[in-house]
Amino acid sequence: MEAKARGTLNARIAPVSGLDVLSRQEVSRLRDATQGGLHQMLRRCALAVLSGGMTNDDPRAMLERFPDFDIRVQQRDRGVKLELVHAPAQAFVDGHIIRGINEQLFAVVRDIVYVATQVQEGRFQLDHSEGITNAVFEILRNARVLKPRAEPNMAVCWGGHSIGRFEYDYTKMVGYELGLRGLDICTGCGPGAMKGPMKGAIIGHAKQRRRSNRYIGITEPGIIAAESPNPAVNHLVIMPDIEKRLEAFVRVSHAIVVFPGGVGTAEEILYLLGILLHPDNAAQPFPLILTGPRQSAEYFERIDAFLRLALGDAVASRYQILVDSPQQVARAVRKGIEQVREYRVASQDAFFFNWGLTIDHALQQPFAPTHENMAALDLRLGQPPHQLAAHLRRAFSGIVAGNVKEEGLRAIEQRGPFEIRGEPLIMRALDELLASFVAQQRMKLPGSEYRPCYQVVAA
Repeated sequence: MEAKARGTLNARIAPVSGLDVLSRQEVSRLRDATQGGLHQMLRRCALAVLSGGMTNDDPRAMLERFPDFDIRVQQRDRGVKLELVHAPAQAFVDGHIIRGINEQLFAVVRDIVYVATQVQEGRFQLDHSEGITNAVFEILRNARVLKPRAEPNMAVCWGGHSIGRFEYDYTKMVGYELGLRGLDICTGCGPGAMKGPMKGAIIGHAKQRRRSNRYIGITEPGIIAAESPNPAVNHLVIMPDIEKRLEAFVRVSHAIVVFPGGVGTAEEILYLLGILLHPDNAAQPFPLILTGPRQSAEYFERIDAFLRLALGDAVASRYQILVDSPQQVARAVRKGIEQVREYRVASQDAFFFNWGLTIDHALQQPFAPTHENMAALDLRLGQPPHQLAAHLRRAFSGIVAGNVKEEGLRAIEQRGPFEIRGEPLIMRALDELLASFVAQQRMKLPGSEYRPCYQVVAA
């Protein structure tokens, strides 16, 4: 251990758990800083883990703050070690790296290597829907987050990373009630509404003297720098892209609770509705609860109105809106999970991975947030609701990219705002919804000025 620049340290660390040995070829790829290598991705994701707790909407800010940071993978006879150069000092206590951060660092190495190896060797068949679902399953299995003999108890929580204190406190109260009822928590691993439910559940689990609790964080390389893993996460998984991240959430969950957020949260809601509105999934129970404190009721009122206008009133049958009632939310989740259990038993589907859901191949395809792709979205009425939901989800995904992802920020800087074109009725409603997000300061961190990365155009 060696102190260097102010606020940084040099260190060599060994894994405390959860990483198999790497081949020399895998280590070489991680060292490779060329275009085809993995080193830059490893460096970016590792710095996000080491900087956990630092909140910033610009993923480039972290690298600018620690420009000299580097990470090197060393192959040893007895296993793998990581050499950290100019690493943030906050990741260490009395010269020793925090155990949870150690685990997350090696989880980053594990997932980046595994996905790259599988793709390079052609083991992932990503040209059809079944192959993509199998890839999601294999990544989660390799990360050891699937528990075959466990009863259904996984509550996925979605919501914004830049939320007000009263909203954050509410997420903790809901998490506490979920923890009291023996539910594990899975989130996007970041701060705000991703951190609160986990912290609340920790207290609930402790009161019930419950052990072997799971606080799963699922992220992807494009967003981890803006949403660094929070300290409660004890199982970190890095999926290769946002679409596989979203599918992982849906496949492992037994219920989903949505807290207030911004465009990213709206994207997640639309993604799930694009699945649940598919005719093949009409009979499958899937608890989806939108909740927040009374002061945040407008957020869900506006989303509900937009969903009904774009997708029809029938869409409301697939979710519940429960305001200012953590106990009621937890009871509804618990009741919904019992229905899920009965359905899985009757259909002979697994508890740990929802194989029975139909997800369109189009919904699984990575969406590149380019100006051309954003302008070409099919945002018109008259198409099946699940297809329109999928197109709307891509629109919100592009706005997320323009707000917080490096490739989106660069595209906006070079060519100006994205144009979102579509049917006038939908565009007016979309423009009003996005304007409400801006007014509620849900587009950027509080105190920062938001410059829209989009223009809504009626075509």
